[in-house]
Amino acid sequence: MSEVQKPVYGGQAVVEGVMFGGKHHTVTAVRRKDSSIVYYHLPRESKPAVNRLKKIPFLRGIVSLIQSSATGSKHLNFSTEQYEEEGSENKEEKKTETKESSKLSVWLGVAVIGVLSFLFGKLLFTLIPVFLAALTRPIFPGHMAQVLIESLFKLILLLIYIYVVSMTPLIKRVFQYHGAEHKVINCFESGKELTVANVQASSRLHYRCGSSFILFTVIVGTFVYMLVPIDPLWLRVVDRVLLIPVVLGISFEVLQLTNKVRDIPVLRYLGYPGLWLQLLTTKAPSDDQVEVALASFHELLRLEKRTEEGLETDVIV
Repeated sequence: MSEVQKPVYGGQAVVEGVMFGGKHHTVTAVRRKDSSIVYYHLPRESKPAVNRLKKIPFLRGIVSLIQSSATGSKHLNFSTEQYEEEGSENKEEKKTETKESSKLSVWLGVAVIGVLSFLFGKLLFTLIPVFLAALTRPIFPGHMAQVLIESLFKLILLLIYIYVVSMTPLIKRVFQYHGAEHKVINCFESGKELTVANVQASSRLHYRCGSSFILFTVIVGTFVYMLVPIDPLWLRVVDRVLLIPVVLGISFEVLQLTNKVRDIPVLRYLGYPGLWLQLLTTKAPSDDQVEVALASFHELLRLEKRTEEGLETDVIV
Protein backbone atom coordinates (compact mmCIF):
# COMPACT_ATOMS: atom_id res chain seq x y z
CA MET A 1 0.00 0.00 0.00
CA SER A 2 1.44 3.36 -1.00
CA GLU A 3 1.68 6.29 1.39
CA VAL A 4 -0.99 8.19 -0.55
CA GLN A 5 -3.41 5.25 -0.14
CA LYS A 6 -2.81 4.86 3.55
CA PRO A 7 -5.78 5.89 5.70
CA VAL A 8 -5.19 8.90 7.92
CA TYR A 9 -5.34 8.33 11.65
CA GLY A 10 -5.19 10.84 14.46
CA GLY A 11 -5.11 10.67 18.21
CA GLN A 12 -4.60 12.32 21.55
CA ALA A 13 -3.03 11.50 24.88
CA VAL A 14 -5.30 10.87 27.85
CA VAL A 15 -4.69 10.01 31.50
CA GLU A 16 -2.51 6.86 31.49
CA GLY A 17 -3.44 6.06 27.92
CA VAL A 18 -3.88 7.01 24.28
CA MET A 19 -6.88 7.57 22.04
CA PHE A 20 -6.74 6.91 18.30
CA GLY A 21 -9.39 7.78 15.75
CA GLY A 22 -10.10 6.47 12.27
CA LYS A 23 -12.83 6.85 9.67
CA HIS A 24 -15.44 4.85 11.56
CA HIS A 25 -14.27 4.53 15.17
CA THR A 26 -12.32 6.11 18.03
CA VAL A 27 -10.64 3.89 20.61
CA THR A 28 -8.88 4.60 23.90
CA ALA A 29 -6.63 2.17 25.76
CA VAL A 30 -5.77 2.90 29.39
CA ARG A 31 -3.25 1.12 31.61
CA ARG A 32 -4.61 0.38 35.08
CA LYS A 33 -2.48 -0.02 38.17
CA ASP A 34 -2.82 -3.80 38.05
CA SER A 35 -1.06 -3.59 34.63
CA SER A 36 -4.22 -4.58 32.75
CA ILE A 37 -5.37 -2.53 29.76
CA VAL A 38 -8.97 -1.42 29.44
CA TYR A 39 -10.59 -0.05 26.29
CA TYR A 40 -13.22 2.52 25.46
CA HIS A 41 -14.82 2.58 22.02
CA LEU A 42 -16.90 5.28 20.41
CA PRO A 43 -18.23 4.86 16.86
CA ARG A 44 -18.22 7.91 14.64
CA GLU A 45 -21.68 9.11 13.71
CA SER A 46 -22.29 9.87 10.05
CA LYS A 47 -24.00 13.25 9.68
CA PRO A 48 -24.42 14.33 6.02
CA ALA A 49 -24.78 18.03 6.89
CA VAL A 50 -21.59 17.99 8.96
CA ASN A 51 -19.74 16.04 6.28
CA ARG A 52 -20.66 18.68 3.72
CA LEU A 53 -19.38 21.45 5.98
CA LYS A 54 -16.08 19.59 6.41
CA LYS A 55 -15.48 19.88 2.68
CA ILE A 56 -15.57 23.69 2.74
CA PRO A 57 -12.10 25.24 3.13
CA PHE A 58 -11.57 27.42 6.22
CA LEU A 59 -14.93 26.33 7.66
CA ARG A 60 -13.92 22.68 7.93
CA GLY A 61 -11.29 23.48 10.52
CA ILE A 62 -13.86 24.90 12.95
CA VAL A 63 -16.18 21.95 12.38
CA SER A 64 -13.34 19.50 12.98
CA LEU A 65 -12.37 21.33 16.16
CA ILE A 66 -15.91 21.12 17.54
CA GLN A 67 -16.13 17.44 16.68
CA SER A 68 -12.77 16.60 18.22
CA SER A 69 -13.73 18.54 21.34
CA ALA A 70 -16.91 16.54 21.82
CA THR A 71 -15.24 13.20 21.11
CA GLY A 72 -12.03 13.93 22.98
CA SER A 73 -13.85 14.97 26.15
CA LYS A 74 -15.64 11.61 26.31
CA HIS A 75 -12.39 9.67 25.97
CA LEU A 76 -10.66 11.93 28.48
CA ASN A 77 -13.48 11.46 30.96
CA PHE A 78 -13.18 7.69 30.59
CA SER A 79 -9.45 7.75 31.27
CA THR A 80 -9.94 10.10 34.23
CA GLU A 81 -12.53 7.75 35.73
CA GLN A 82 -10.08 4.87 35.43
CA TYR A 83 -7.43 6.99 37.12
CA GLU A 84 -9.79 7.94 39.94
CA GLU A 85 -10.86 4.36 40.57
CA GLU A 86 -7.27 3.18 40.81
CA GLY A 87 -6.12 5.98 43.07
CA SER A 88 -8.68 5.61 45.87
CA GLU A 89 -8.32 3.29 48.84
CA ASN A 90 -11.40 4.55 50.62
CA LYS A 91 -14.27 6.98 50.16
CA GLU A 92 -12.50 9.97 51.66
CA GLU A 93 -9.43 9.50 49.46
CA LYS A 94 -11.63 9.04 46.42
CA LYS A 95 -13.43 12.33 47.10
CA THR A 96 -10.11 14.15 47.35
CA GLU A 97 -8.71 12.57 44.20
CA THR A 98 -11.92 13.28 42.30
CA LYS A 99 -11.53 17.00 42.98
CA GLU A 100 -7.85 16.93 42.02
CA SER A 101 -8.51 14.91 38.88
CA SER A 102 -11.25 17.32 37.79
CA LYS A 103 -8.80 20.22 37.95
CA LEU A 104 -6.16 18.25 36.11
CA SER A 105 -8.65 17.35 33.39
CA VAL A 106 -9.10 21.05 32.61
CA TRP A 107 -5.32 21.50 32.44
CA LEU A 108 -5.02 18.57 30.10
CA GLY A 109 -7.62 19.96 27.74
CA VAL A 110 -5.68 23.18 27.23
CA ALA A 111 -2.06 22.17 27.59
CA VAL A 112 -1.98 18.86 25.78
CA ILE A 113 -4.49 18.77 22.98
CA GLY A 114 -6.58 21.89 23.50
CA VAL A 115 -9.96 20.28 22.96
CA LEU A 116 -11.92 20.44 26.22
CA SER A 117 -11.47 24.11 26.93
CA PHE A 118 -9.83 25.29 23.71
CA LEU A 119 -12.28 28.08 22.97
CA PHE A 120 -12.02 29.46 26.51
CA GLY A 121 -8.24 29.13 26.41
CA LYS A 122 -8.09 30.77 23.00
CA LEU A 123 -10.20 33.67 24.24
CA LEU A 124 -8.00 34.06 27.31
CA PHE A 125 -4.73 33.92 25.39
CA THR A 126 -6.15 36.32 22.81
CA LEU A 127 -7.34 39.08 25.14
CA ILE A 128 -4.63 39.17 27.81
CA PRO A 129 -1.91 40.03 25.24
CA VAL A 130 -4.14 42.80 23.88
CA PHE A 131 -4.17 44.60 27.22
CA LEU A 132 -0.48 43.93 27.85
CA ALA A 133 0.42 45.33 24.43
CA ALA A 134 -1.80 48.37 25.02
CA LEU A 135 0.33 49.20 28.07
CA THR A 136 3.34 49.60 25.77
CA ARG A 137 1.63 52.16 23.52
CA PRO A 138 3.82 55.03 24.81
CA ILE A 139 6.91 53.10 23.67
CA PHE A 140 5.51 51.26 20.62
CA PRO A 141 2.69 53.45 19.23
CA GLY A 142 2.64 52.16 15.64
CA HIS A 143 0.04 49.72 14.30
CA MET A 144 2.56 47.10 13.16
CA ALA A 145 4.61 47.42 16.34
CA GLN A 146 1.53 46.92 18.50
CA VAL A 147 0.47 43.79 16.62
CA LEU A 148 3.97 42.33 16.84
CA ILE A 149 4.23 43.11 20.56
CA GLU A 150 0.80 41.58 21.12
CA SER A 151 1.84 38.39 19.31
CA LEU A 152 5.08 38.27 21.27
CA PHE A 153 3.18 38.46 24.57
CA LYS A 154 0.85 35.74 23.33
CA LEU A 155 3.74 33.44 22.47
CA ILE A 156 5.49 34.07 25.79
CA LEU A 157 2.30 33.33 27.77
CA LEU A 158 1.75 30.13 25.80
CA LEU A 159 5.28 28.86 26.38
CA ILE A 160 5.21 29.75 30.09
CA TYR A 161 1.85 28.05 30.55
CA ILE A 162 2.94 24.83 28.86
CA TYR A 163 6.22 24.76 30.75
CA VAL A 164 4.55 25.30 34.14
CA VAL A 165 1.88 22.61 33.71
CA SER A 166 4.50 20.19 32.33
CA MET A 167 6.23 20.27 35.72
CA THR A 168 3.36 18.37 37.39
CA PRO A 169 3.90 14.57 37.50
CA LEU A 170 0.57 13.66 35.89
CA ILE A 171 0.93 16.12 33.02
CA LYS A 172 4.48 14.90 32.43
CA ARG A 173 3.16 11.35 32.01
CA VAL A 174 0.45 12.59 29.65
CA PHE A 175 3.15 14.28 27.59
CA GLN A 176 4.93 10.92 27.44
CA TYR A 177 1.77 9.27 26.14
CA HIS A 178 1.51 12.16 23.68
CA GLY A 179 4.97 11.21 22.45
CA ALA A 180 3.93 7.55 22.24
CA GLU A 181 0.91 8.52 20.14
CA HIS A 182 3.08 10.40 17.65
CA LYS A 183 5.62 7.60 17.50
CA VAL A 184 2.95 5.04 16.63
CA ILE A 185 1.49 7.23 13.88
CA ASN A 186 4.94 7.96 12.44
CA CYS A 187 5.85 4.27 12.52
CA PHE A 188 2.62 3.33 10.77
CA GLU A 189 2.98 6.05 8.12
CA SER A 190 6.55 4.96 7.42
CA GLY A 191 5.34 1.46 6.60
CA LYS A 192 7.36 -0.26 9.33
CA GLU A 193 6.11 -3.16 11.40
CA LEU A 194 4.30 -1.95 14.50
CA THR A 195 6.62 -3.25 17.20
CA VAL A 196 7.76 -1.53 20.39
CA ALA A 197 11.31 -1.30 19.02
CA ASN A 198 10.24 0.25 15.70
CA VAL A 199 7.87 2.66 17.41
CA GLN A 200 10.55 3.78 19.86
CA ALA A 201 12.88 4.43 16.92
CA SER A 202 10.28 6.74 15.32
CA SER A 203 10.04 10.49 15.92
CA ARG A 204 7.86 11.83 18.73
CA LEU A 205 7.08 14.91 16.58
CA HIS A 206 4.34 15.07 13.95
CA TYR A 207 3.21 17.75 11.51
CA ARG A 208 -0.53 17.27 12.19
CA CYS A 209 -0.25 17.70 15.96
CA GLY A 210 -2.66 19.96 17.82
CA SER A 211 0.32 21.68 19.42
CA SER A 212 1.38 22.87 15.97
CA PHE A 213 -2.15 24.08 15.37
CA ILE A 214 -2.09 26.18 18.54
CA LEU A 215 1.19 27.78 17.55
CA PHE A 216 -0.08 28.50 14.04
CA THR A 217 -2.99 30.43 15.54
CA VAL A 218 -0.41 32.81 17.02
CA ILE A 219 1.44 33.20 13.72
CA VAL A 220 -1.69 33.48 11.56
CA GLY A 221 -3.25 35.91 14.02
CA THR A 222 -0.28 38.24 13.59
CA PHE A 223 -0.99 38.62 9.87
CA VAL A 224 -4.78 38.82 10.26
CA TYR A 225 -4.58 41.52 12.94
CA MET A 226 -2.46 43.66 10.61
CA LEU A 227 -5.61 44.15 8.53
CA VAL A 228 -7.86 45.56 11.27
CA PRO A 229 -7.61 48.73 13.41
CA ILE A 230 -6.20 48.76 16.93
CA ASP A 231 -7.89 51.99 18.03
CA PRO A 232 -9.86 52.51 20.16
CA LEU A 233 -9.03 49.71 22.60
CA TRP A 234 -12.62 48.48 22.84
CA LEU A 235 -12.72 47.99 19.06
CA ARG A 236 -9.43 46.14 19.20
CA VAL A 237 -10.89 43.76 21.79
CA VAL A 238 -14.08 43.21 19.78
CA ASP A 239 -12.08 42.58 16.60
CA ARG A 240 -9.94 39.96 18.34
CA VAL A 241 -12.98 38.09 19.63
CA LEU A 242 -14.85 38.20 16.31
CA LEU A 243 -11.75 37.10 14.40
CA ILE A 244 -11.17 33.97 16.49
CA PRO A 245 -13.12 31.73 14.04
CA VAL A 246 -11.23 33.32 11.13
CA VAL A 247 -7.85 32.70 12.74
CA LEU A 248 -8.82 29.12 13.63
CA GLY A 249 -10.06 28.40 10.11
CA ILE A 250 -6.93 29.73 8.42
CA SER A 251 -4.64 28.03 10.95
CA PHE A 252 -6.25 24.67 10.20
CA GLU A 253 -5.56 25.12 6.49
CA VAL A 254 -1.94 26.08 7.24
CA LEU A 255 -1.57 22.95 9.39
CA GLN A 256 -2.90 20.78 6.58
CA LEU A 257 -0.61 22.49 4.08
CA THR A 258 2.54 21.97 6.16
CA ASN A 259 1.66 18.28 6.46
CA LYS A 260 1.22 17.91 2.70
CA VAL A 261 4.56 19.54 1.87
CA ARG A 262 6.58 17.94 4.68
CA ASP A 263 8.49 15.73 2.22
CA ILE A 264 9.48 18.64 -0.04
CA PRO A 265 13.05 19.73 0.91
CA VAL A 266 12.49 23.49 1.17
CA LEU A 267 8.81 23.64 2.11
CA ARG A 268 9.17 21.15 4.97
CA TYR A 269 10.57 23.98 7.09
CA LEU A 270 7.15 25.65 7.12
CA GLY A 271 6.06 23.16 9.76
CA TYR A 272 9.16 23.46 11.92
CA PRO A 273 7.76 26.08 14.36
CA GLY A 274 5.02 23.64 15.30
CA LEU A 275 7.51 20.81 15.67
CA TRP A 276 9.64 22.97 17.96
CA LEU A 277 6.66 23.55 20.25
CA GLN A 278 6.14 19.77 20.40
CA LEU A 279 9.53 19.50 22.07
CA LEU A 280 7.66 20.89 25.09
CA THR A 281 4.32 19.09 24.70
CA THR A 282 5.76 15.60 24.07
CA LYS A 283 8.21 13.55 26.10
CA ALA A 284 10.05 10.29 25.37
CA PRO A 285 7.72 7.42 26.40
CA SER A 286 8.68 4.23 28.19
CA ASP A 287 8.21 0.83 26.54
CA ASP A 288 5.17 0.22 28.76
CA GLN A 289 3.57 3.42 27.52
CA VAL A 290 4.29 2.50 23.90
CA GLU A 291 2.63 -0.87 24.52
CA VAL A 292 -0.54 0.94 25.60
CA ALA A 293 -0.45 3.14 22.51
CA LEU A 294 0.03 0.09 20.29
CA ALA A 295 -2.83 -1.73 22.01
CA SER A 296 -5.12 1.22 21.28
CA PHE A 297 -3.99 1.47 17.67
CA HIS A 298 -4.30 -2.26 16.99
CA GLU A 299 -7.79 -2.27 18.47
CA LEU A 300 -8.73 0.65 16.21
CA LEU A 301 -7.33 -1.13 13.15
CA ARG A 302 -9.32 -4.26 14.05
CA LEU A 303 -12.57 -2.33 14.37
CA GLU A 304 -11.94 -0.33 11.20
CA LYS A 305 -11.26 -3.52 9.24
CA ARG A 306 -14.41 -5.22 10.49
CA THR A 307 -16.49 -2.17 9.59
CA GLU A 308 -14.98 -1.98 6.10
CA GLU A 309 -15.75 -5.69 5.64
CA GLY A 310 -19.33 -5.10 6.71
CA LEU A 311 -19.01 -7.16 9.87
CA GLU A 312 -20.56 -6.30 13.21
CA THR A 313 -17.89 -4.95 15.56
CA ASP A 314 -17.52 -6.70 18.87
CA VAL A 315 -16.36 -3.94 21.16
CA ILE A 316 -14.40 -4.14 24.38
CA VAL A 317 -15.49 -1.38 26.75
